[in-house]
Amino acid sequence: MSGLNPQQQAAIHYLDGPLLVLAGAGSGKTRVITQKIAYLVESCGFAPRNIAAITFTNKAAREMQERVATLIPAQAAAELQISTFHALGVRILREEAKLLGYKPRFSIFDAADCAGIIADLAGSVDKTTLRSMQSLISAWKNALIPPKAALERATSEMERRAAQVYLAYAATLKAYQAVDFDDLILLPTQLFETHPKVREKWQNRLRYLLVDEYQDTNACQYALLKLLTGPRQQFTAVGDDDQSIYAWRGADIENLRKLPQDFPRLKIIKLEQNYRSTVRILKAANNVIAHNEKLFEKQLWSELGYGEPISVTACPDHEREAESVVIRLQAHRFEQRGKWSDYAILYRSNHLARLFEQQLRNQRIPYLLSGGQSFFDKAEIKDLIAYLRLFANREDDPAFIRAATTPKRGIGAGTLQALGTYAGERHIALFDAACEEGFAQRVQARQLEPLLEFCHFITRMQGRAEHEPAHVVLPDLLEAIDYEAFLFDHEEARTAESKWANVCEFTQWLSRKGEADGKTLVDLTQTIALINMLDKQDEAFDGVQLSTLHAAKGLEYKHVFLVGVEEGILPHREAVESGKIEEERRLMYVGITRARESLHISYCERRKQNREWVTCEPSRFIAEMGEADLRFSGGKAQAPLDRAAGAARLEAIKAMLAAGKSRA
Repeated sequence: MSGLNPQQQAAIHYLDGPLLVLAGAGSGKTRVITQKIAYLVESCGFAPRNIAAITFTNKAAREMQERVATLIPAQAAAELQISTFHALGVRILREEAKLLGYKPRFSIFDAADCAGIIADLAGSVDKTTLRSMQSLISAWKNALIPPKAALERATSEMERRAAQVYLAYAATLKAYQAVDFDDLILLPTQLFETHPKVREKWQNRLRYLLVDEYQDTNACQYALLKLLTGPRQQFTAVGDDDQSIYAWRGADIENLRKLPQDFPRLKIIKLEQNYRSTVRILKAANNVIAHNEKLFEKQLWSELGYGEPISVTACPDHEREAESVVIRLQAHRFEQRGKWSDYAILYRSNHLARLFEQQLRNQRIPYLLSGGQSFFDKAEIKDLIAYLRLFANREDDPAFIRAATTPKRGIGAGTLQALGTYAGERHIALFDAACEEGFAQRVQARQLEPLLEFCHFITRMQGRAEHEPAHVVLPDLLEAIDYEAFLFDHEEARTAESKWANVCEFTQWLSRKGEADGKTLVDLTQTIALINMLDKQDEAFDGVQLSTLHAAKGLEYKHVFLVGVEEGILPHREAVESGKIEEERRLMYVGITRARESLHISYCERRKQNREWVTCEPSRFIAEMGEADLRFSGGKAQAPLDRAAGAARLEAIKAMLAAGKSRA
C-alpha cells in the first residue's frame, strides 16, 4: 500500500457496502482496482474465483490481469474473473445456454454478419438506411426494449420499418443458433430476471464485483450488474462523470445518477489528485468542465509543477494547419531530444487525419493510426477466411453461413432458417445437420440440392487443405467459387479491383508463409486469428500517435497536439443543434487531460467544405479554458511584423531540422 494517497487507501479498504469511486483523469484508478483485488484475496479471505473485475476493453482487462499477477501468487491470479462485460456474458451463456434454447456452442455474429442478415430482411441495399436500422436495433437491445415493444413505441416510418426488421432479425438469429454482440449482455440479463435459481447461483459464484469505467455502462449493463450483486450489494464501481463520452453508443450517464437512489447505503470516495499532468493543463481542464452541470463536485490537482503555457495557434486553413503542426512537433522533439512516441495528434473526427498523415509521410516521420480498419476486417478478406475456418473446423457455424452465401449459390434465408432450427433441436453444427436424413425430410429437394453440393465441395477442399501446400489449394479455391467475377458483378469496377488486389495480397502472403513455415492451409488457418499482417501496434514502435479523442480515452502522452478545435467540429455541429453540448465539452476535457507535459491547440480560420471555402470560428471551449495559461499565435489579429517573425522562425526551424538530419 506504500505510495497510495489517503483517498486511494480508503477506497481499497472499504468493504461495508456498495462503493462508488469517482476517479478523475490520471488519478490512479487502475492501481486502486488491482490493489483492492489483492486486498480482498490476501487480507479478507475472498477466494479468487469469487471475485470479478469487469471492464470495457480486452486491453484494459489484460493490463489489469498483468498488474494483479505482480501482487498475488500466480495460481490465485489465474482464478480471478477479469474480463470485459461481453466476455463475462459469453461465459454465462455458454454455461446456461439450454435454458434459453441455445446449444452451448452457439455462434457469435460480428457486425458485418448481422448487417448482411438485416439487409436481407429489409430488402434494401441502401447503406445509410441499413446502418440506421442496425443502430436502432442495437439501441433497443441496450435499453432492454424487446421487438414488440419497439414496434409499439415507433414514432416514425423509419422506426416502424426497423422494428419490423428487429422482430424478424431476432427470430433469424435464434434459428441460426447465433447471438450478436448486444445479446451477450441482453440474454444473461433476461436469464437472471426469469430464472431466480440461476441468478442466485451466479450471485454466490461472483461474490465481489469491481467495475471499471462505470460511466460508460448502458441500461442493459446496469441491469445485469444489479442482478449480479443481488442482496449482498458487494461491489466497487469506478468512474468519472466528466469522462462520459459514449452516449452515441448507448452509454448512459444517468446510471451514475441512479446509483445513490438504487443503493441507499452507497459510499462515495473521490480521487482528485492527478499523477499525470502539470498544474496548467489541469487548470485548463477544470475551467472547461466547470461549465457543465455537475453530478458530483470534483477538482483535479497535481504536484507535478506548473508546467509550460498551453499554446493556441490560429492557422489560415486546414492544409497550413497540418504543415504547421508537423513542423512544430518536429522542432519540439528536436529541442526535447525526445521520441516520436512521446507525441500524439488528436482530433474529433477520423476524416481530419488525412492531411496530418500526408504531412508526416512527407517528412518521413513514423506514425500509428488508431481506429483504422484492420486488414482482416475487410469484407473480402473475411469472405475468404470463412472458407478457411470451415476447412479447419466444420462446426464453425458463422463461417458456414458466410461461406454458403458468399458468393450466392442458391441457398436462401428460408433454407438456412430451417437448417438452424433443426440444428438447434439436435444440438449439432449446421454442417452436420445439412447432411442428416431428418433435415432432408423438412425441406424441398430444390432447397436441399445446393446445400448438399456446398457441403460436398467443402469436404473435398478440406481434404486438400489438410495435406496440400497453401499455394496449390488457394488459387483452386478462388477459381472454384469464382470470387473475382463475384466482386466485379457486385461492386463498381474501381472498388472491385481494389478488393481483388487485397484478396491476391492475402493469398500470396498465406502461400509464402505456408512455404516458409512448412505448414498446410489448415495449419495456417488455426493460427490466423493470432496473426495480423499489418500489425504496427507494437508498443516498442517509435511513432507519433494519430487518434480520435474517443479512441484516446484512457491513454496518455507527454505532448499532445489537439487539432481542428473549431465550432462545428469540436463541439460538433449536430451536437450543438441537438443541445448535446455537455458531452462535447467532456470530449474536450478528455483531450486536454491526455497531455502530461505540454498541450498545443490549433484551429483554422477557414476550411474547404464541398469545394467551397467556409469561415471557421475557434471553439468556445478555448475561451472556457481561461486566458491566463494560454499563449496565442497566428490569426488575423496578428500584426504583419509578428507574421514575418513567425515565418522567419518557421524557416529557422526547418533549417535546424535539416542540419540535424545531415549530421545524423
